[in-house]
Amino acid sequence: MPQRAYLAVRDIILHLQLPPGQTVLEREIAVILGMSRTPVREALVRLEMEGWIRLIPRRGFIVSPIVAEDLQQIYEIVEVLDGVAGRLAAGRATSEQLDHLEFLIQEQKKALENDDLIAWTDLDDQFHSYIVDLAQNPRLRGIMDSQSDQLYRGRLYTIKYRPKPTRSITEHTAILAIMRAADPEAVQMMLKSHRHRAHIEILEALRIIPVK
Repeated sequence: MPQRAYLAVRDIILHLQLPPGQTVLEREIAVILGMSRTPVREALVRLEMEGWIRLIPRRGFIVSPIVAEDLQQIYEIVEVLDGVAGRLAAGRATSEQLDHLEFLIQEQKKALENDDLIAWTDLDDQFHSYIVDLAQNPRLRGIMDSQSDQLYRGRLYTIKYRPKPTRSITEHTAILAIMRAADPEAVQMMLKSHRHRAHIEILEALRIIPVK
């Protein structure tokens, strides 16, 4: 039961159904999930330990704000490791696996044509995650997983305040072309540059989002 409560609350925080700064009331979560308060309390304590929520004295828990400094630190890790993943994937991916990256790019184009930025964000996440899968390095996968969800929340939070991500699709297409050409060093450099540009866009967006 605590695990189910943990996963449920984490998911609604991840997808901004509980936005940054929102108060999290133990009794309300228990009612929504149809659980007693004990497993919910255990789940909230675990989420606090992982940084998803914060305990505020006499107020209870609030959803952790999305802070530029935190995202800066995450991107410092992700930029480097995404490049490493691309370099490894370029030498290990099959033609069929690269075709799947092409499929994700085409789906991203459709999402933008429909002005569906949420779908685009999910597909963008899938594109980068699949490259990490193609690296075939479980240790790298574990490190990236520990950062990717917090990064996803920040990207989702800022998506409406950033330029329409047509440039990302262009860069994804270029990354795939270099992977097909089997040039690992160029893939690494391109992926790192691609992540860095997105990193700058997100930090700039955080500065203009109205404080509620």
